[in-house]
Amino acid sequence: MAKIGKRVVKSRDGIDPQKQYPLDEAVKLIKSRATAKFDETIEVAMNLGVDPRHADQMVRGVVSLPNGTGRTSTVAVFAKGAKAEEAKRAGADIVGAEDLAEIVQRGEINFDRCIATPDMMGLVGRLGKVLGPRGLMPNPKVGTVTMDVTQAIKDAKGGAVEFRVEKAGIVHAGVGKASFEEKAIADNIRALIDSVVKARPTGAKGHYVQKISISSTMGPGVKIALDSVGQTQMN
Repeated sequence: MAKIGKRVVKSRDGIDPQKQYPLDEAVKLIKSRATAKFDETIEVAMNLGVDPRHADQMVRGVVSLPNGTGRTSTVAVFAKGAKAEEAKRAGADIVGAEDLAEIVQRGEINFDRCIATPDMMGLVGRLGKVLGPRGLMPNPKVGTVTMDVTQAIKDAKGGAVEFRVEKAGIVHAGVGKASFEEKAIADNIRALIDSVVKARPTGAKGHYVQKISISSTMGPGVKIALDSVGQTQMN
C-alpha cells in the first residue's frame, strides 16, 4: 500500500469525510488547504440521478461563470469570409476553414475551445473523431455553432464552461482558482449548480442531484450540504 504523504495527511486534518458542509464553509476549508506550488483549480463533482446511456437522460450545457475561470482559453473558429474577419476582430486565436481542418486532422490541437459558423459544420463534422473525444466538437446546444461568433468568442474567453454528464452520472467541472476570493468561488459554484439543475432532462426520474462535492487539484474533497445551495430545486 502506498504511503500517504505528510502534506496530504495535513490537508485532510479537520475535515470529516462523512459530513456535508454548508457551501461557504466548504469553500473556506478547500481554499485553506490548497497549498501546492501552483494556483490550484477548484473543481466541482455532481452525482446525478440519470443514466446517460439513454438519450432522454443526457445532461449537457454551458454556464458563464460570474467571476471567470482564472485561465485564458485559446479559441479556434471555423469560418469564412466576413465571419472569419469578425472572429479575428473579436480575439479568436486561430481562424480558418479547410486549412484549419487539415491542421486538426493531423492531430495538432493547439486550442481549448472550438467555435464554428453553421455553414462550416459540413467540414467540421468530418473531424468528429478527432474533436469529439477531446470535448471540442462545436454544438449548437452549448452555443459553439452560431453566426454570432463575437459573442461566442467573448463567452469562451470570459469564463464560459461546458459541462456534460459522464457515463457514471457525474458532472465534473472546474470553477475557478484557489487564489480567488471565497465569495467569488462560491458564486461560481452556485452558477454551475443552477445551470445543471436547469438542464435537467425529461427522462430524469426521482432525486436529480444526489451529491455534490468540491476539491482543489491537489486537495481533499469536501461534501456540500444540498440545502445550502437550494436543495428544493434538485428533487
